[in-house]
Amino acid sequence: MKIAVHISRLLVGCLFIFSGLVKAIDPLGLGYKMQEFFEVWASDGYFPGLMNYLHVQSLWFSITMIGFEILLGVALLIGWRKKMVTTLLLLLTLFFTFLTGFVLFTGKIRACGCFGDCIPLTPIQTFTKDIILTLLIVLLLIYNKHISPIFNGTLSLIILFSAILSSTLLQGYVLKHLPLKDCLPYQKGNDLLALRKMPEGAIPDQYDYLFVYEKGGVKKEFSAANLPDSSWAFAERIQKLIAKGKNNVPLISDFTLADSLGVNMTEEILGQTGAYYLFFLQNLQGGTSKWWKEFNLLYAKAQKLNRPVYIITSDREKVNNLFNVTNHFNIEIMTCDATAIKTAARANPTIYSMVGPVVQEKYSWADLEKVIQ
Repeated sequence: MKIAVHISRLLVGCLFIFSGLVKAIDPLGLGYKMQEFFEVWASDGYFPGLMNYLHVQSLWFSITMIGFEILLGVALLIGWRKKMVTTLLLLLTLFFTFLTGFVLFTGKIRACGCFGDCIPLTPIQTFTKDIILTLLIVLLLIYNKHISPIFNGTLSLIILFSAILSSTLLQGYVLKHLPLKDCLPYQKGNDLLALRKMPEGAIPDQYDYLFVYEKGGVKKEFSAANLPDSSWAFAERIQKLIAKGKNNVPLISDFTLADSLGVNMTEEILGQTGAYYLFFLQNLQGGTSKWWKEFNLLYAKAQKLNRPVYIITSDREKVNNLFNVTNHFNIEIMTCDATAIKTAARANPTIYSMVGPVVQEKYSWADLEKVIQ
């Protein structure tokens, strides 16, 4: 049993550290995933006031959760406060199991994001992983007498403090700049137009249709091949999924750029042959003081090089007032879905250097000076 405990301790500790680090390179991604859960629970009527509050605080919740995962993983490996740590690990894993079970059995959320966007797992894979992890932690909790501390109390505290400080600094860095590893479809080198197309070998969903007709106050369903006579009045059409397709969702499915009249300009903008810039500014929250001077320099450089600049936002009116009404820039403002912008731009604002539909470079507001050099 002692060997089983040591193996379980190593597996669980390393998995928690790895899981935390994979999410630490993009804490906003976990925050957005948490928002999905809070939105679903609020709409289902489960403590909507609390869910709406947690929705607003999702980023801080994400940062705390990531740090807690790494801290518990390190604590288990060095054997610090073994009973308390294994108990907390069990409670946290049961919570994760509840989340992955909710994803799997309700279908209301596509994925749980347990390992971030870099290691996507299916709902059944994540749920199975959590069940196995729970069993391993139960073993550790029951036989924690076989867990011995590796270091003395002071050195253990120094290691734990270093772990939580490092994870916090890492998350702070990527929030200011951009994720260290970009695993999303908008990464450098990708052709955005190509990724908006249906993947090769896609199998579409197959549907059947039933037609509801009414006669004498009685409603009845009919198939398309067996419609009733004219004495029946049509009531509604019912669409039923009879076979789920495969590989039939483009990697980029919700990225649409619309001009002031609502005209879809995505193909026209991304299809141009020259160089240009996409300036993603979801909203004006947080002000403009951190990047306004650099943006002016960027715009001057773009004009000198004859490169168009497009501002992409979900808050057209305020952004247009700032740039074109108040400051007379005469920049094209494109409206895009807020969720798509969150995926494309992990910092607010983020700038893409583009040639045609291909992403050449991506910069956060903190790195705008690299664009204007």
